[in-house]
Amino acid sequence: MSAATATELTYHDRVVRQFSLMTIVWGLVGMAVGVLIAAQLYWPALNFDLPWLTYSRLRPLHTNAVIFAFGGSALIGTSYYVVQRTSHAPLFAPRLAAFTFWGWQTVIVAAAITLPLGLTTSKEYAELEWPIDLLITLVWVAYAVVFFGTIVKRRVKHIYVANWFYGGFILAVALLHVVNSAELPVGWWKSYPLYAGTVDAMVQWWYGHNAVGFFLTAGFLGMMYYFVPKQAERPIYSYRLSIVHFWALISVYMWAGPHHLHWTALPDWAQSLGMVFSLILLAPSWGGMINGIMTLSGAWHKLRDDPIIKFLIVSLSFYGMATFEGPMMSIRTVNALSHYTDWTIGHVHAGALGWVGFITMGSLYNLIPRLYGQQQMYSVRLIEWHFWIATIGIAMYAGSMWIAGVMQGLMWRAVNPDGTLTYTFIETLRATRPYYLIRLGGGGLYLAGMGIMAYNVYRTVRARQPQPALVPQLQTA
Repeated sequence: MSAATATELTYHDRVVRQFSLMTIVWGLVGMAVGVLIAAQLYWPALNFDLPWLTYSRLRPLHTNAVIFAFGGSALIGTSYYVVQRTSHAPLFAPRLAAFTFWGWQTVIVAAAITLPLGLTTSKEYAELEWPIDLLITLVWVAYAVVFFGTIVKRRVKHIYVANWFYGGFILAVALLHVVNSAELPVGWWKSYPLYAGTVDAMVQWWYGHNAVGFFLTAGFLGMMYYFVPKQAERPIYSYRLSIVHFWALISVYMWAGPHHLHWTALPDWAQSLGMVFSLILLAPSWGGMINGIMTLSGAWHKLRDDPIIKFLIVSLSFYGMATFEGPMMSIRTVNALSHYTDWTIGHVHAGALGWVGFITMGSLYNLIPRLYGQQQMYSVRLIEWHFWIATIGIAMYAGSMWIAGVMQGLMWRAVNPDGTLTYTFIETLRATRPYYLIRLGGGGLYLAGMGIMAYNVYRTVRARQPQPALVPQLQTA
């Protein structure tokens, strides 16, 4: 064997560092807005009679900040890191990668300005108006070119499974965005969707549920399949199961959206189709969860000693919990109780805070020291504190909303012998109010944990010893 004569190459990690740090920044911003609007539900006067601080305008700002700013920055940054390491190749078109960073931050800032001003399409998770939608499309195409270009120029034959999930996420989100955001501009900051009535609702929730399925699930599973084995220092439990997980998930997830429209004008057959596919989803979802958790086989002691492993494994536990609860809530008879209640809020946030938040935090705790030439984070004890504070926060948040939601559903369904409603809507709100205070406390704890992480990252970055990450030199015959 003789060494290849290729010149020494280095990975392009500057854009990864940028996305990683902005993930922390946007996490703090998005979660702080979430705590504020949770407080407004208990103390409505906290909008200070200012239109741009009302719940109706800050809520879409919160969802866009935590999903697309925090989650999106984490996904793009980690995908750039993972695709380079698993392909043994530097990023394709690094200047285009830099454009994706600055373009994505521009989208986020534009959202932070327009949404409080009330400039919105009013479509869940797709509120941004058409000029911003065009910029999103441009950035996403550039992102796809960089990611898949790096795959094409890889110096190993195999494509690691994490890249399958990242690639599926990139392609599916592109499709979802273009179809759902098809709109007719009638001004610089006003447009109308091309669809109407029930068709618009169907397209919107095909997009809405698949934003969860591909942006908040498939993408973060790519993160899981790389960082769980890395932190555990073990190979993935079953590589064959990971491939089955991928193909089953992307084949089924696309069709689950109609379960958001039970008991509406959507035809019953379409509602039932969404329910059936949602129930089928339980199998691949739990297959992936089991695959991730069982990667610790023979190394279970790491759960006691390593707080980063705690983040990663507990995130998988919440993934399993959320992907069991979701299919159950898609059953029409269960949905009759849960629909429009805070049970749905509890379900969403168990997945968002527990699965998405924890897998991101665990991955960044693994990633950031390596990006800045450190052996580990500034303080392992602070990671431990972060884990327990955030876990208690999730339990308070999700638990209070589950209880409140079931209570609301039962109160709304209760009738007197003469057929009249037992409770007025105001009585339901009064009964729910204490649970909103518990939710606020849980959200506050989760935000506090994010603050601890920000401090830990700041101290780690300050101690940096920058050194280029070299691409392994392959051997040729």
